[in-house]
Amino acid sequence: MSRQELPVLDAACCAPLTGEALSDESAAELAKGFKALGDPVRLRLLSLIASRKGGEVCVCELTDAFTLTGPTISHHLRVLREAGLIDCQRRGTWVYYWILPAKLAALSQLLDVSGAAAPASV
Repeated sequence: MSRQELPVLDAACCAPLTGEALSDESAAELAKGFKALGDPVRLRLLSLIASRKGGEVCVCELTDAFTLTGPTISHHLRVLREAGLIDCQRRGTWVYYWILPAKLAALSQLLDVSGAAAPASV
């Protein structure tokens, strides 16, 4: 998938938890993203990619930021990519990564309970 072909998520998958219950399909899709973010290395990788000026970062820079081996970093990047949180493109010998904002927005919106009514006091 190229950077120009970002997926558009339907409104049903992006409704806050307080709006209505998720469908089985939406819950399964969103769970992939949350599962991918459940690892500290992947969370840090996503942070490094998202905070990069210019919107993309070379795998060589990501690998240098950790004491882990290249194959381990590649594994974590693959998990993030398969969850739809990042994408990449090979340029010569290097691979460049960027975030996919639509998927992150769906995860964030799902957890947005700021519009939820306060519980009634007893």
